[in-house]
Amino acid sequence: MTTATRPNTERQNRSLVGRDPWSIPLDEIDLAHPGIWQANEFLPFMARMRRDAPVHYCPNSAVGPYWSVMKYQDIMTVEAAPHIYSSEPTIGIVDVLPEYSLPMFIAMDPPKHDEQRKTVQGVVAPANLKNLEGLIRQRVGAILDSLPVGETFNWVDLVSRELTTQMLATLFDFPFEERHKLPYWSDVATAIPGAGVVDSYEESLQILQECLARFSELWRERAAKPPGNDLISMLAHGESTRNMPPREFLGNLILLIVGGNDTTRNSITGGVLALNENPDQYQKLRENPALIPSMVSEIIRWQTPLAYMRRTAKCDTELNGQKIRQGDKVLLWYASGNRDGDAIENPDSFIIDRPRARQHLSFGFGIHRCMGNRLAEMQLRILWEEILKRFHTVEVTGEPTRIYSSFVKGYTELPVRLHPL
Repeated sequence: MTTATRPNTERQNRSLVGRDPWSIPLDEIDLAHPGIWQANEFLPFMARMRRDAPVHYCPNSAVGPYWSVMKYQDIMTVEAAPHIYSSEPTIGIVDVLPEYSLPMFIAMDPPKHDEQRKTVQGVVAPANLKNLEGLIRQRVGAILDSLPVGETFNWVDLVSRELTTQMLATLFDFPFEERHKLPYWSDVATAIPGAGVVDSYEESLQILQECLARFSELWRERAAKPPGNDLISMLAHGESTRNMPPREFLGNLILLIVGGNDTTRNSITGGVLALNENPDQYQKLRENPALIPSMVSEIIRWQTPLAYMRRTAKCDTELNGQKIRQGDKVLLWYASGNRDGDAIENPDSFIIDRPRARQHLSFGFGIHRCMGNRLAEMQLRILWEEILKRFHTVEVTGEPTRIYSSFVKGYTELPVRLHPL
């Protein structure tokens, strides 16, 4: 099951799809509406806002008023000030009723955030990543060797989703034969109710209770054994996490599942699309595979798999001349900061040998910087090393199907055909 759907009439009426971003009144721009993201029409709206309203107030949206922070440096300023801009109660724009919300450490402030994050950070420590590299390469090779050469197939299902699902199962030491439950739970957790996956928050929570039940079984097994190197064992034995209430355990599970699945999955797909849209860069890659590490960072910037993160003002403050009040929602648009020409040269060009390619915002900044960033880069690097050994071209043969979301910037379908060397 996927999170993609065509917006219904009501959603289309609220949407900016088809409207001119340069003539619409600024206070009518609602960048958080998913319509322009699924239609791939968001870039000109972001360009307008960076120019005319870099800290922009949307007074009317389906989920209430909010601020948008559009410029690279302003986003960094907010990220560096968790004492002013809180990650609580949530990192999404929607204020979910307490009975449907799930506490997780990405939506916590210090000190609790720091304690819980530290508990699981070892799974992506350099030594553990080094141990994982051979396994990842083996699995990537098996996936690529199983693909139908010369036939059209959905890259998202057979490669992007499968590779990240296998990686997740390894990090959790989750039963491998049940691994496809993981991306399904991820899709449920990030889906907009009524947009194709679940019809309501009640249904979403009911499905996620199944996730909690299965992981609770594994938790009890791991807690009864000596500490291991998987995420469940780390949570079960960690001083700050071993006594978590069930909802907090579920919240952190969802965070780790989504963080390990959606972001890498959509960058794997976005990279294939970007290279097809920029054939000169694809040729440059073929001629010089040593550019793969730099290209991986450029793919992650170009895709920006999570378009924004929300903060909530803890006090009255000012940002780039705008007065933000205590309690206001503040959305940090990473997708816009990554296209800010004041911080990144030629930001609208896909350049695989870009200088300082890791200077992007896709992983966030500060205390909430993505802890799995090196693992994501490693998976993408190995994937492209193995692709270049086998195929001349991964050819995109049709339009991608994008997710109906302004938060998860991703795909459910990308038709491709493989051309061997």
